[in-house]
Amino acid sequence: MWWWTKVIIVLVKIENKRRTGSWFRGHPNFLIFLQATEAFQQAHQHPLLSSLSLSSSTSAKGFAYNMGYKYLFAAFCLWAVIVPLLPTSSHGLVRIGLKKRRLDVWSINAARTARQEGFLKYGTKGLNMHSGGEDMVPLKNYLDAQYYGEVGIGSPPQQFTVIFDTGSSNLWVPSAKCFFSIACYFHSKYKASRSSTYQKNGKTCDINYGSGSVAGFLSQDNVEVGNLIVKDQVFIEATREGSLSFVLAKFDGILGLGFQEISVGNVTPVWYNMMQQGLVDDDVFSFWLNRDPDAKEGGEIVFGGVDERHFKGKHVYVPVTQKGYWQFNMGDILIANQSTGVCSGGCAAIVDSGTSLLAGPTSVVTEINHAIGAEGVVSTECKEVVTQYGDLIWDLLIAGVKPDKVCSQIGLCIFNGTRHVSPGIKTVVDKANEKSGDDVVCTACELTVIWVQNQLKQTRTKDRVLNYVTQLCESIPSPMGESVVDCDNIAYMPDLTFTIGEKPFTLTPEQYVLKTGDGINTICISGFMAFDMPPPRGPLWILGDVFMGVYHTVFDFGNLELGFAEAA
Repeated sequence: MWWWTKVIIVLVKIENKRRTGSWFRGHPNFLIFLQATEAFQQAHQHPLLSSLSLSSSTSAKGFAYNMGYKYLFAAFCLWAVIVPLLPTSSHGLVRIGLKKRRLDVWSINAARTARQEGFLKYGTKGLNMHSGGEDMVPLKNYLDAQYYGEVGIGSPPQQFTVIFDTGSSNLWVPSAKCFFSIACYFHSKYKASRSSTYQKNGKTCDINYGSGSVAGFLSQDNVEVGNLIVKDQVFIEATREGSLSFVLAKFDGILGLGFQEISVGNVTPVWYNMMQQGLVDDDVFSFWLNRDPDAKEGGEIVFGGVDERHFKGKHVYVPVTQKGYWQFNMGDILIANQSTGVCSGGCAAIVDSGTSLLAGPTSVVTEINHAIGAEGVVSTECKEVVTQYGDLIWDLLIAGVKPDKVCSQIGLCIFNGTRHVSPGIKTVVDKANEKSGDDVVCTACELTVIWVQNQLKQTRTKDRVLNYVTQLCESIPSPMGESVVDCDNIAYMPDLTFTIGEKPFTLTPEQYVLKTGDGINTICISGFMAFDMPPPRGPLWILGDVFMGVYHTVFDFGNLELGFAEAA
């Protein structure tokens, strides 16, 4: 073997070790360094150089050494070209870079309703089997997921962006046979006819997520994850996406990383096939989520192990208590080092990369949000409407404009007339908790119109009426919705601590408060949302991206345990 070929091989080894974060951390790597030294020594001892250097001519010696350096230079150039083309994993580690999108408070609100309905409807297994060949599984709401990556399906691979979700177990992407859903026309679609490794399955399935559904059929093909090819993976071709929210979604589909127990149709999950096909050395995958809003890199999921660069210290491991979701037993929750007592005897919790916030029982979340001074989203929007449009609403009503036309005339309701205003305020409030996006502003306007109209009948002054309406805004019930906080008060909010494996895992205000928007339009959102799971499975806590962004998480399938360490 030519000496420069050995140099290239050694350099490739070094680069692979460097990429996996294990460079010079152990004896084997030190041997690679010795190999590199030996290779360079051989460069000077090569027969071509030796024969030339025996000449008594100074020019001959110079020529020999110049030729040696030319070979060395050529080797380095070739290495520089080859290294960028090498796979980004070695020794069984597969890295998937994650992209991140900005948080949208309205989509989170819609997602909360979906999650609530999905868990309550399908209970523990999240799967109903039907004699007609249809399978159903709750797709808890991926509308609030911030982190997504890329996979390829078929040969040659067709690229899709997917949410890597530990709270579900199926892979689904839009199908080329999806004709009647608008969302399919805004995302990549799988075309079976373009894949030489496609195999027909055809079994139909429905994935229900509360306010909508994804329907389709099963197909089989190769799936490219990083530089690995998972062969003969069964996945769902979605032919109907029943929610308009998918139209604006940044991702095409979902890749579930939960257990097979909650897989629709008992399909073998992608992660299981990775292990069974020997594509990873260790039955472990790990998540690192970058919470820096200005960072280009959203995070990384590593299949087959962990990256030591992404955490500090050692992981605290706890056993998985129930297969399906990644569920474990969590201990007491503290507010400013004061016990809430709610989980002192233990609480069920799951780690869910498909959820942005931290979800828990209404009673505790209410206590937490009260401690940090959070208010319901609807209450906040209502007060904003009164501040910005109160005078105009007053003037339009005085001018004789019908109450059900006011909000559409000032542009806060996109329809002509109102769908929700009724003599009973309770009906409007109920609707407010079911809505998201501009509908929340519309509902706040409708409430304001009702209240102002009622006060006009009592011939009160405008200032007095608007002050009273502002007070009513603060009382709008929003027991299960997301809450906002004053961005200027973050420094004065208490720390929140979760007890896992008898160790404290603390979140500071800067970590559990999320910001969305820019400049004066910035909104600060409490990282805690209410979610009530009834017994026997509940109460249940969901540790989403807010928690996983602070604590690097290891999902150890081989030992059925979860590991948590401070993220680096």
